[in-house]
Amino acid sequence: MSCRTNTRGHSKCAISRVSHNRDYDLNSVTGAVPDNGGVPHSCLLVQFAEAVLGEDEEALAGARAALRAAIGPAGLVDAAGVVGLFNAIDRIADATGIPLEAEKSAASADFRAALGLDRFDVAARR
Repeated sequence: MSCRTNTRGHSKCAISRVSHNRDYDLNSVTGAVPDNGGVPHSCLLVQFAEAVLGEDEEALAGARAALRAAIGPAGLVDAAGVVGLFNAIDRIADATGIPLEAEKSAASADFRAALGLDRFDVAARR
């Protein structure tokens, strides 16, 4: 993983996926950069995740149909699994105040700072 600042002043935090040999700009998940961060169909994936966690059934149906058309039924199932598991795991960790392990904290400090993720640290606010 690497983080660096580009010419527009945005920190670029990239994770290389060995299986695909690609760089992903994690700033795309916060909306800090206008592109997809190297993730195919990222806008559809974000719309789907937000719709799953929202309360608008029409938005969910539309997001689900658009994502299925773009990545197929198996891709939709994978995306739904990721949204569901992340939502559950994140809520459990927040509710119980599980701290980030020291080694993971050290390894992720650069991109957490660049993305402003530490502001979500529930345990530190208690």
